[in-house]
This record gives sequence, C-alpha cells and structure tokens, in this order.
Amino acid sequence: MTLKTKLWMIFTMLLGGFFGILNETLLATALPSIMKDFNIEYTQVQWLTTGFLLTNGIVIPLSAMVIQRFSTRQVFLTSILIFLVGTLVAGISPNFTVLLIARIIQALGSGIMMPLMMTTILDVFEPQERGKYMGIFGLVIGLAPAIGPTLSGYIVEYSHWRSLFHVVTPIAVITFLMSLKLIKNVGTASKVPIDILSIALSVVGFGGLLYGTSSIARDGWDDPIVLTTIIGGIVLVVLFIIRQLRLETPLLDFRVFKQGQFAVGIVIMAFTMIAMIGSETVLPIFIQNIMGKPALESGLALLTGAIVMGIMSVVSGILYEKFGAKILAFIGMGIVVVTTTYFVFMDAKTSLVMLTTVYAIRMIGIALGLMPLMTHTMNELPQTMNAHGSSMTNTMQQISASIGTAILFTIMSHFAKIFKPDMADYQGLKPEVMQAQIAQDAMLNGYHAAFWFTVIIAVIAFLSVFLLKSQKKVKHPKTQESNTTA
Repeated sequence: MTLKTKLWMIFTMLLGGFFGILNETLLATALPSIMKDFNIEYTQVQWLTTGFLLTNGIVIPLSAMVIQRFSTRQVFLTSILIFLVGTLVAGISPNFTVLLIARIIQALGSGIMMPLMMTTILDVFEPQERGKYMGIFGLVIGLAPAIGPTLSGYIVEYSHWRSLFHVVTPIAVITFLMSLKLIKNVGTASKVPIDILSIALSVVGFGGLLYGTSSIARDGWDDPIVLTTIIGGIVLVVLFIIRQLRLETPLLDFRVFKQGQFAVGIVIMAFTMIAMIGSETVLPIFIQNIMGKPALESGLALLTGAIVMGIMSVVSGILYEKFGAKILAFIGMGIVVVTTTYFVFMDAKTSLVMLTTVYAIRMIGIALGLMPLMTHTMNELPQTMNAHGSSMTNTMQQISASIGTAILFTIMSHFAKIFKPDMADYQGLKPEVMQAQIAQDAMLNGYHAAFWFTVIIAVIAFLSVFLLKSQKKVKHPKTQESNTTA
C-alpha cells in the first residue's frame, strides 16, 4: 500500500471519527430548545447525552471482537452507515422517543470508529512512523468534543436545533461515499468465536457502571438505583475480566496489561483524562455561575484551548519521534499541575482572558502528555494485540472520564453544602445582598475543592511518568512484522 493510499484512508476515517465524537457534545446548548419543542423535563432530555455516552461505553469494549472478526472495510462502512441513518432520523424525528432512539443509533456507529481508527494507524504504519499520525488522531479526540457546545450554541441562536443534524448529514454522506473508494482492508481478519456470556457481562457490567457514575451528580451517592447499578456494574465487570483471562480467544484481552509499559501508560492516560474532562466540565459552569458570563462566552473560552490542543497533538506526535514519550509526558504533566493549581485561586474577579490563556497553556500540557503516551503504550504491544489494545485504551478513557466527572461533581456539591461563612466578612451588607454573597461563596468553595481534587490527580499522573521507559522508541519484534492486506 502506497503512502498516498494510507493517508487518504486515514483522512477518511478521521473525518468520520471527528463528527462521531462531535456528536457527544453537540446537543449541549440545544437541550432547552428541545425541551420546549417536545414539552419534556430536563430529567428526560438529558438522556439524549447520557444515552449517547452510555451506548458508546457499551460498544467500545466489544470493538476488539468486531475489528478482529470482520475486515477494516466492512467495519468502517457499516459504522459510518449506521451513524448516517441515526443522524438522518434525528433530524426529522417527530417526537422525543424517536430522537432518543436516533441518538442511540448514532452512538452505535460512532462508538466503533475510534478503536478502528487507532487499530488501522497501528496496522498501516511502522512503530517509528506512528507518532505524527497518532498526533493527528489526538486532534480529533481533543478538538471535536470542545467544538460541540460552541457550534451548537451558534446554530441554535440563529436557527432550529434540527439544523445541528442537518449540517452533519451531508458530511456523513460524503464520508460514506469516500470510504467506498478509499477504505482498504488492512491486518488479518480471523473468525474469533462469539462468546454470548462475555458479551452479556460486558454490556450489562460496563453499562451499569457508566450509568451509575453518570447519575451521581444528579441523584447523589445514596440513591438506591445509583448504588445498585454501580455495585452491580463493578461485580459484573470483575466477572467479565475473570472470564476473559480464562478464555483462549477472549472478547477483550486483559493480558495486554502483562506488558508493563502498556499498564503504566494506561494508568497515566486515565488520570490525564480525569484532569482534562474535569476541567472541561467544571470550568464552563464556573464561568457562568461565578463570573456571570453567558453560555456562548464560556464555550468560546474553552474552544481556544481545544484548538491549541488540536495543533499541539500533531506537534507532539512529531516530537515523540525525536524525543520519546517520557520527556514529553514529564514536561506536559508538569504544565498541567502548574496551570491546574491556578484554577484553585480563581474567583468572581478573575479575568476571562487570563482564564482562557491559562486553560490554553494547560491544553498544551495535556497534548504533550496524552498523545505521546498513547503511541508509546500501543507500541509495546505485538501487532496481533492491536485491536485489543485500542479497545482497552478507549474503554479505560471512557470509564475514567465518567467516574472522574462524577467524583468532581460530588466533591463540588459536598463542599458547597458544608461551607461555613465568617459573618465578619459580610458586615455592612443588606440582608438580601449578604444572602446572595454567602450563596456565591459557598459555590466558590465547592469549585475550589473540585479543582484541588484535579490538582491531586494531575500530581499523581506527573509522578507516574517516572515509571516510563526512557527510550525514544519501544521496539517489539512482533510489531515490526510487515503489514498484511486482506
């Protein structure tokens, strides 16, 4: 396969993956309009986002089996077609139920794209070439979710929420038509047996765990449904892992963790995802509630950081090939620790320009840490484990982001409730002004506690970098076998 063929193939996949991930956050600012149109409550409408993320979380662990069992071309064409159907139906949905089903169909298609893209990059490029292309992959991961709220805010302000899907539909059609010509089969398909019990344990276990953790912020830790789904999810995931370790051809091979550097890399990436998603979730609320800025401004503040991360993901991929993962991750996580510490001291008087600048610098650190780590981690595995490694990486990122966000919101809520004001600070204020100020200070106390948690997570990630190998490249004899085409 020529380099030109490889690049066009990867570009087509990235285009599909970009709009697949974009849809995770695309409805962020459109939910109030949807509530009004369909006359529903927030508890219902939030399922448009929760359902999408849940479906993604369920599909991703199954992706290794799908990628192994079917050809690259079959998997991508099917996934982009499913995504297209979901997008079309969402744009014309007559009621909320149809819209929710359409969102789930979208997620079924997009959930498989990310592991497939990662596996394809690993299959078509040699270890020493992967850095820059994994960097481009990182551009999709970082940029797409951050563009979603800003794009939706702009479109909803000037058009109908259905336009969000109408914009994506032609791009999905173009991607499908391009893929018919440009997507080639890479790697070797093998008819791995389908273990129904493993699939059931995976779907219910990961689904329960993700549902429970995503519901904590809304319902609290003591909610019986939250507790049941989390505990039940953990038990079923443990049973799933035990079964996979006993099977000759597992659905998701946990033996990838026997590779020491893979295990270390996954741990650092998990902590980095918590730090990244945490700030992306909490900061917009801080900007609106504490600084009193409109939703669009909060979205634009984060968009700058996302663009910076997208550019730096590509740059860090190139730098990885020169310097290796350890030094880049060391610098990157150091930046994350310092910039996250700034968030702890923010208040209502903080300059939005300063916040945006610090956040953008922070995303440089995230890119320097996350993308080289991803390449380094996957280079540890033999080629036969690429599908399992990709699936495991994406699964751990999804779970860590969900659990991390849940913990952050819990901390934020708890410390806001236990805030004890020093009444001496409020002397001379009118009762109604004093009450409003105390309420804001209580919220601020919650935000600061959440940011302190993020600092601790960033420090753990920084210290974990010392466990990485110093070599520029990790060479594995099996990964350097010539690529085969099916």
